[in-house]
Amino acid sequence: MSKIIRTEPNPILSKVVEYHGFLFTQGFVARDLKADITAQTKDVLAQIDEALELHGTDNTRLLQAQIWLKDINDRDALNAVWSAWLPKDGAPARACIQATMAHPDVLVEIMLTCTK
Repeated sequence: MSKIIRTEPNPILSKVVEYHGFLFTQGFVARDLKADITAQTKDVLAQIDEALELHGTDNTRLLQAQIWLKDINDRDALNAVWSAWLPKDGAPARACIQATMAHPDVLVEIMLTCTK
């Protein structure tokens, strides 16, 4: 049986769960919640890069993305950063929806599934 690896677990979530070569991330939000959508998206993707690297993979191995926006009108700004971050021909299956965020200053949250 494959071992389940939980990165930085706490009582309610783990940053990343690795199982059988698959990685499931938490929903990442920006560290600077005063930043605009572009800066928040860049920070979220930088955190994702760090988490994937810790597990020996990168954004070329993305399978699925779930993206929540506080305001769906920010989708074009998000997509500009997202598209620049994605590898050529490496877009995952994706959902992007407007949602009420857990904190009023969170503009974007991204959760991924990928493989090693």
